[in-house]
Amino acid sequence: MRTLLFVILSSVLSLNAIAQNTPYPGQPIEGPGGADYTHHGFTFTDVSEKTDGYWLFEPSDPKPDSADVVVFLHGYGSYNPMVYGKWIKHLVAKGNIVIYPRYQKNNYLTRAGAFPANAATGIRDALASLQAPGRVHPRTGKVAYIGHSYGGVIAANLGVNWEHLGVRKPASMLLCEPGSGPLKGARLSDYACLPADCALVVVVGENDYVVGDEFGRLVFNTAVHTPRRNLVVQYPDSSGQERVRASHAEPYCNDTDFDTGMRNYTVKRALQTSRLNAVDFNCYWKFGDALLGYSRQGILKGVAFGNSLRQQSLGTWSNGQPIRPLEVETPPNLSRHSSSLSAQH
Repeated sequence: MRTLLFVILSSVLSLNAIAQNTPYPGQPIEGPGGADYTHHGFTFTDVSEKTDGYWLFEPSDPKPDSADVVVFLHGYGSYNPMVYGKWIKHLVAKGNIVIYPRYQKNNYLTRAGAFPANAATGIRDALASLQAPGRVHPRTGKVAYIGHSYGGVIAANLGVNWEHLGVRKPASMLLCEPGSGPLKGARLSDYACLPADCALVVVVGENDYVVGDEFGRLVFNTAVHTPRRNLVVQYPDSSGQERVRASHAEPYCNDTDFDTGMRNYTVKRALQTSRLNAVDFNCYWKFGDALLGYSRQGILKGVAFGNSLRQQSLGTWSNGQPIRPLEVETPPNLSRHSSSLSAQH
């Protein structure tokens, strides 16, 4: 086991001033996706030697007695937490324990059908380790699952099979560009058995040429007993100074503080394509935070759901013009207007 404890010191500028104390360039000051952080340090524990190992991130400075849990499921081959590092730091600085389970030995030797069971083992072991003295105790009544690419397939599988696999029921789930490409392992024919009270947002990109939107739409269309669900489509926009893409690589946000040194095709590709921009802050991070707020405290419903302007917005260009907004699809049996959706509560 390798444990790295990062302590807040003025000399550790690259960690603290950028990740926890001040916004990233273009990041909102506060709110979902914003930089209103309550913790300014973290403990990073690496127990990833096994195929079903894990990485664990606990908030510190100040160190809480307990914290809610986010399970972050990486994409195929992304068993190096560096590739999502800035998002992980964001979640931890907001006060969450983040479990990042490893579910494959490498890109060739682990059967895709074994991915959910491997991830479940990592999740259970990580939660057990947090029972030791001196750790941040996990609050597991409202666990959130975030999955990118194949991690989205695994998250959806865990959401259906959580009892069988011995993990916590998802209170919320964010599936980011989910899909399995040519592989079929861990996919289900439908997702009607997702928990009825799970808050679910699925994000797909128009320019995702890796997995497309087929799996994301499968989950959205078949999770018929999970009424609180939205499908979000992101489109490219090149009308500003910087181009906003809508590719499979959007959730990548590299941070070398979490670099394990492992390099494969996926990680090298993430290093080439990772961009921290409005799509991170006003799409993925925003929806992750909003789902946490809604499922745990009953707040931010209009940001996570209902086709509201806040849900659709990706922010503005430097000239004040809006970036092309997100397109939101609501379940066919519910109104597409937030007023009708709000009337249910």
